[in-house]
Amino acid sequence: MNKKLGEYLIEKGLFITAIFSIIIILLIFAFVFREGLPIFQDFGVLNFIFGMEWAPSDGQFGVFTMIIGSLCITLLALIMAVPLSLLCAIFMAEIAPSGMRKILKPVIETLAGIPSVVYGFFGLIVMVPLIRVQFGGTGFSMLSASIILTVMILPTIISVSEDAMRSIPHEYKEASLALGATQWQTIKNVIFPASVPGIITAIILGMGRAIGETLAVIMVAGNVTQIPQSIMDPVRALTSNIALEMGYATGLHYNALFGTAVVLFIMIMVLLVIANYYHYKKKVVIGGGYL
Repeated sequence: MNKKLGEYLIEKGLFITAIFSIIIILLIFAFVFREGLPIFQDFGVLNFIFGMEWAPSDGQFGVFTMIIGSLCITLLALIMAVPLSLLCAIFMAEIAPSGMRKILKPVIETLAGIPSVVYGFFGLIVMVPLIRVQFGGTGFSMLSASIILTVMILPTIISVSEDAMRSIPHEYKEASLALGATQWQTIKNVIFPASVPGIITAIILGMGRAIGETLAVIMVAGNVTQIPQSIMDPVRALTSNIALEMGYATGLHYNALFGTAVVLFIMIMVLLVIANYYHYKKKVVIGGGYL
């Protein structure tokens, strides 16, 4: 009886905790939306989202250039980070000796704990001057921000991808090797395809970290409200816009920054819905069945 009562209390406690977490998220979104609602009413939703000019002193509140800037920085960072992360995850999960894995895993996890200001400072002191010397311009650019974000999201994608690969039943690998496949053929045709849902989750987490990063991007991106014509152009991200101007914003300018947060919130939700749709629709066929 006591055992059943304990299980019942634990079950209800976990349920309440889950509901409480959802309520907190909804309250945060409701607060942000309430504070940002006046800009959508006074300036117009389409004018705010697709406006090309951000000049609060002149009453112009268009965030389209910052939407493009955030997406460009994030996509470029993912283009660089995903191949490196997956290769590292494959090496750690399937190839590296146990002794090397014990060294690499904590080192990679330590990278995830480094404060973003440290990454930003490294980019400001090292990456920006290097890009300025090698490619010209000021060095403050989309490329600088993307390189820093690439380093920042590597630990997340590597760790989750490695866990996904190591969670595949060992019988799949043994069956492939028993049929005469080489180690690389087993990784390419069995382990990696079976790990795709977990890898997609890792990329989602890395994407969320990249698109939501603020301080490091502020320090190296240049923060110019324009649509970049090349990776060497300075850009301003949505998060940077909020952090740079919230300290002195008043009136409609204040509401516009909360409107920017609403747009960022919706962008992340849309990206997660698209990625999760692919995640759950992905059918990996192994041995005539579905994983």
